[in-house]
Amino acid sequence: MIHNLARDVRAFTSNVFLVTGETTALVDAGANFDVVERIRDHNDAVDRLYLTHTHPDHVENVAAIREAFDVETWGFDADSEYVDNAVADGDSVPLGDDDYNVLHTPGHKPDHVCLYAPATGVCFAGDLVFENGSFGRTDLEGGDRATLVESIRKLREAVGDDLSALHTGHGGSVVEDPLSDLEVAEHAAQMG
Repeated sequence: MIHNLARDVRAFTSNVFLVTGETTALVDAGANFDVVERIRDHNDAVDRLYLTHTHPDHVENVAAIREAFDVETWGFDADSEYVDNAVADGDSVPLGDDDYNVLHTPGHKPDHVCLYAPATGVCFAGDLVFENGSFGRTDLEGGDRATLVESIRKLREAVGDDLSALHTGHGGSVVEDPLSDLEVAEHAAQMG
């Protein structure tokens, strides 16, 4: 089961996905709201916290989650204070009842990753792409449009024709024809 804990939050935050199952995990921590209370509304424990990247809106709640659940974090930048365990491109990590492939997808930020489960076609895309074919900003420190385009292509190749759900860092999840939104994002990013 996948719950977006930030779905109705009216503050500047990323989405925060709670994935329950054999390994109860969070994807991103969010910011500016009481995520611990929202986690406890669904579950008593969290086994892992994955960070798609370390922009403040995705990590400000990390300390509260660590304290409340005695949980470690996984992310790409081993030097970040928010990352306890480094993941690398091509690693496999457990979320819920599935194994997700780690895809290093820089362009929005150098430490950005997407998590993709080939068995179910579910992808956590962070701020790489969003619903309706939009894509992550590249005007922030470490952002690069050409690199972002390559990362979108990499994600498109990794999912093939099997993408069933695209859970993004902001806005709504795409569960109807997510491949189309991914392809529009790739084209739009190239044109910019």
